Amino acid sequence: MNSSILIVGSGAMANMFAARLVAAGVRVTILGTWEDGLQALRTGGVRVQRKDNKIDTFPVGVVDNPGDCEKVQYALVLVKSWQTARAARQLAECLLPEGLALTLQNGLNNRQTLSDVLGIQRVALGVTTSGATLIEPGLVRPVGDEVVSLGVHSRLKPLADMLRAAGFMVDTVTDTSALLWGKLVINASINPLTALLRVPNGELLKRSTARNLMGVTARETASVAVARGIRLPYPDPVVAVETIARRTAENYSSMLRDVMRGAPTEVDSINGAIVNAGEITKVPTPVNRTMWQLVKAMSNN
Repeated sequence: MNSSILIVGSGAMANMFAARLVAAGVRVTILGTWEDGLQALRTGGVRVQRKDNKIDTFPVGVVDNPGDCEKVQYALVLVKSWQTARAARQLAECLLPEGLALTLQNGLNNRQTLSDVLGIQRVALGVTTSGATLIEPGLVRPVGDEVVSLGVHSRLKPLADMLRAAGFMVDTVTDTSALLWGKLVINASINPLTALLRVPNGELLKRSTARNLMGVTARETASVAVARGIRLPYPDPVVAVETIARRTAENYSSMLRDVMRGAPTEVDSINGAIVNAGEITKVPTPVNRTMWQLVKAMSNN
């Protein structure tokens, strides 16, 4: 495949997507700010740990200055939500006027933040249930499934084709709000609990109190979505959350990993955003508020 793409971010998901795309013949450049991660990628490329613990290596271009990027047609945004504004400014320097940036990030408002800088026609929204664990800088282990759901956008087909060639199961949905809130329910219910308890996702299913709290959070978040007129992409939010926790049982959530390394978390754009949406729709969100404040208190951000 004679294609190229810029990936903004150098963490677990950025590494995983980069490896899959390179394996499909796509030329990938990673734009990031994490020095240790970028140095590892420059030295050894993206390294992927397989289930048999063998390591596959995939070469990528690496830049830390958007001015050093070639003008790019397509970009994947895979930074933390609190880094989105910076990513938007970086992309303003290197994305072609007719280019497209696809956000596959967690949390609310990432598309709006990107669109405020790049313009709505240069931003597309997607959601993925794929996951990855960063073992060390440049070394990643994929977890979860390989589904990527994309909103409708006139410029998106070539990028969708790249993702399909990379082995992702890509579908297109017309209701992007349902897409976004469907993942938000899951992230809000799993991520802060695993961060607070410091356990992998599957452990939440083994502890009756944790499992109940995960379900209460899912129902509360779904209630906010319904009040906003959003039809979630599944009939039962509790079943959906437990299914993802089971599929990713061995995974340590990104929020837990952020807490463990003393980094800012995405709790503001997940549970905090749900609380804010609940205030607008007059739906009480005491569980999300408690999760939000506890994670912030623990991580000091």
